[in-house]
Order: sequence, then structure tokens, then C-alpha cells
Amino acid sequence: MKKIGFLSFGHWRDVPGSQTRSAADSLVQTIELAEAAEELGVDGAFVRVHHFERQLASPFPLLAAIGARTRRIEIGTGVIDMRYENPLYMAEEAAAADLISGGRLQLGISRGSPETALRGAETFGYVADDAAEMARSKAEVFLAAIDGAPVARTDPGRTGGVSGHLAIQPQSPGLRDRVWWGAGSRATGQWAARLGVHLQSSTLLTEDTGVPFDQLQAEQIRLFRAAWAEHGHERAPRVSVSRSVLPITEAIDELYFGAQGHDDQVGLLEGVRSRFGRTYVGEPDRIAAELAADEAVREADYVLFTVPNQLGVEYNARILGTIAAHVAPAIGWKPAGA
Repeated sequence: MKKIGFLSFGHWRDVPGSQTRSAADSLVQTIELAEAAEELGVDGAFVRVHHFERQLASPFPLLAAIGARTRRIEIGTGVIDMRYENPLYMAEEAAAADLISGGRLQLGISRGSPETALRGAETFGYVADDAAEMARSKAEVFLAAIDGAPVARTDPGRTGGVSGHLAIQPQSPGLRDRVWWGAGSRATGQWAARLGVHLQSSTLLTEDTGVPFDQLQAEQIRLFRAAWAEHGHERAPRVSVSRSVLPITEAIDELYFGAQGHDDQVGLLEGVRSRFGRTYVGEPDRIAAELAADEAVREADYVLFTVPNQLGVEYNARILGTIAAHVAPAIGWKPAGA
């Protein structure tokens, strides 16, 4: 059974038409949208993490708040940029958020996406010659920490001469099995499989073989699953993809989104030819048919729908309601609890 969730970038701008004029608006409305999504039977509430932007940047207080205000919906990230993280402190925060939610955290981590800050991670105190390698190394430390590996030793002077090992606290059993890696290439997807974490296939792929985005992404997913089987992990692998889906059911929807493009985009990203996925815009029945034919959507276990969060909770809840009623069933989804 396929799952669906929403993915919010958490934008805020004090401009005409924005329903999120401040960071407080963005945070509070994300919690309220998660509550509305849970009522609709949606499976997940996910947030994107960006630093130095008017977007969501500190996910764990927000996820913990959502976990405290809801009872069923999964909470997650897509993704946390590991370059910026202290992996041991992050292990404490992640475990706390997971415990508050009752084990509903689906944690997406990655090397991160291009950003406006020049060497932003260095500003946070983390310097490395290879940013991708630094992110992967931190991910491995983080995974070991949430698995209960010893990361420090006791001070014999304070423990009566007893020497031992200490693990990060708190621990949240099962969290290690709910970590995902955001992969922007086929090779990175295979690396995630070797590590034994689930795959969040990126909204853009930093490679272009000339085939449509959904076919390239589906190939990445198949290679990930093959690598997972090759490494003999006991758990079943899971894969998520995200899609921009904007159903038009009212005149205001046409005004907002009627001019959106319908094709993939290809361009240079940090000097690499990359392919970006299309936006699905139109009548719900048409979108449903197009998504059902999307090769990567068919391969995925979880489909995340990006939301235009600056249009407010009521508007986005209506979009999610339309997706839940008229689009998602075509890709094999049923409301949670149905």
C-alpha cells in the first residue's frame, strides 16, 4: 500500500498575498496543516530544511510540536543538510522528537542542496575539503549514535574509579530503521543502500541521460533496491519521491497556477547538467491519470506532495483534500485507517 504526505518548504515573506508574513506564521501554520492532513487520512507531514533563508531551518522543535499535537500522522524531513549538523547533538534532538511523537519520525538526511550562502557550513564551524564526504561521515556518526554505540567514556574521578562507556541519551528504539537519505544521483542511491537507509529520491537529479525525469528516477530506484538486496539487509527498503501537484478546481486555482509549465527542465546546477521534474497542473482526473503513468511514482512507496505554504492552511488543506479524494487513489493509495 502506497503512502502519501505533504512536503512544506515553510516560506515566509511580508508581502501582499502571503499568509505567512513571519517565521512564527510559517511554524504555527505548518503544525496546523499537519493536523488538517491527519484528519484527511494523509500519512505524513514533512518539512524541507534550509539555512540562511526565510524558510524552515530548525526542524526538531517543529517536528516535536507536530508530534505532540497529532496522534497518527508520520513526521519527517526532506532533508536535513548534514554539513551543518553536530551529529551527536542531532542524535539527542532526533530521539527526543521521536519519543514525543511515539515513534513516528521519518528522518530524511543528506548532503543538502545548492544554497545562497557561500560556504555556509563553515559559518557554523564545519570545514572540509569535500562537502559530500563530510556529510556522509557525519551521517555515519549519527547513525551509530542513535543505534546506542558508545561515544564517550566515564570520568573515573566521578564514578568511584569505575571506567566505562557512555552512549547518547535519550535513545529511541527503532529510529535507526526510519532514517532516509536524500539522493540526487543513481550512484548516491546505491551508496544509501549500502548504508542501510531508505531512499528519498530528490526533486532534481544531478545527471541527465536524455530520458524523461520519471524514467531516470525510476532507474535510480531500481538500482537502489538491487544494491539493498545485494548487501543483505533484513529490513525491506522504502523509497519516497516528491511531486509538485496543483489541481485546479476553482477559479482562484487557475489564477495562481494556470500558467505553470508541464515539462521537465534541464539545466546546469553547480556546473553539472541536471534534470528537474515537471509540475502537474490541471483538472484532478487528468493529474490522476498522469501520475498513474509516472514511472517513478509507480516504483515509490511514499509520494510527497509539495504545498504552496504561503497561501495558508485553509487553501493547502483544500488542495490536500482534492489530492486525497481524486488523485492519490489512482496511484494505489487509501486513507490511513480505511
